[in-house]
Amino acid sequence: MDIKWTDTDPESKERLFYKAEKFAGRWTFFHKFARREDWIRGITPTREMWEFLLDALKARYRRREGVSEADVKLVEQALRDYQEPPSLEDDKKR
Repeated sequence: MDIKWTDTDPESKERLFYKAEKFAGRWTFFHKFARREDWIRGITPTREMWEFLLDALKARYRRREGVSEADVKLVEQALRDYQEPPSLEDDKKR
């Protein structure tokens, strides 16, 4: 199962393409910079990406489009466990 969406890079204002793919019970996130490029694997998802994925899964679950309750619970758990990565500012304070 995969969920695709687009977003705008806040710095360059360019359109970015994202994909979250579930395989063997794990979600993997991909991105690319142009429609006809290959997907780049292994990006670290942000909280916003997990939230978008959860909303998309809930919408598909209501429409019975191949999404199970377990899929929704898996992403909800990932959101509960999510921790913001340390910023450069945090490193400077130490």
